[in-house]
Amino acid sequence: MIDIKRPILSQIEEMVKDIPGWSPVDQLYTLFAICHLTADLEGDIVEIGSWCGRSALVLGAAAKLLGNTKVYCIDLFPEKTDWKQNQDGSYSMNVVIENENYSAYHEQTVWQEPFEKDIAPLYQEKQGILEIFMESVANNQLDSWVIPYKGNSANFIKSIDNNFKCKLVFIDGDHSYGAVCQDISNMDRYLVEGGWICFDDAFSYYDGVNQAIEDKIVNNNAYELCQQMTRKFFIARKKKGNKQLENYDNL
Repeated sequence: MIDIKRPILSQIEEMVKDIPGWSPVDQLYTLFAICHLTADLEGDIVEIGSWCGRSALVLGAAAKLLGNTKVYCIDLFPEKTDWKQNQDGSYSMNVVIENENYSAYHEQTVWQEPFEKDIAPLYQEKQGILEIFMESVANNQLDSWVIPYKGNSANFIKSIDNNFKCKLVFIDGDHSYGAVCQDISNMDRYLVEGGWICFDDAFSYYDGVNQAIEDKIVNNNAYELCQQMTRKFFIARKKKGNKQLENYDNL
């Protein structure tokens, strides 16, 4: 439970100290602050790429304070057998969901060293990432606010109706150019005017992420206040008063 009288930075540090992941605390603090800027907007929060729940906990805590807001966390939540090693030693994944195959990290693979250091050990005690995620959410009493969705953004938008609205989208899924562009396209139509779109691993080591942000956000007149906020965290706000784009496939 967030204590409104204690510095939120300290509380975020405590909340995520045992949660595996790569989101630094300064980025999580900034994400929490951006959530507060959405207090007067309609809609929920969508996270694409949740892993073990490090950022999901921060979004969930913010949503709890905002009141009538849910956080939908979209991830393939891979199990151990979903990972395959490539010829160059790096790793990719293939997840089967309802008899359909979903591939990830094929264009931008996971390097061998971080996989063996940070990912493989997670499967020593748990069967899959979703189990770890749900445990993290439950331990922080955020079950009523954080809703996991096993799949990708394309599946997710098929599961919601046209009246769905979101006021913040945080994209941290597959880092290939095509995947990031598709995530932007899938969620832009539901992002309300004045809502925020945020990216992890921006302008750092992932060319696909960088180029997608450049092409689809920075050079898109529908967005404003584009800014790199921390070492690898980028945000932009959807302009108010703009007509909704009709052809999202061209985003």
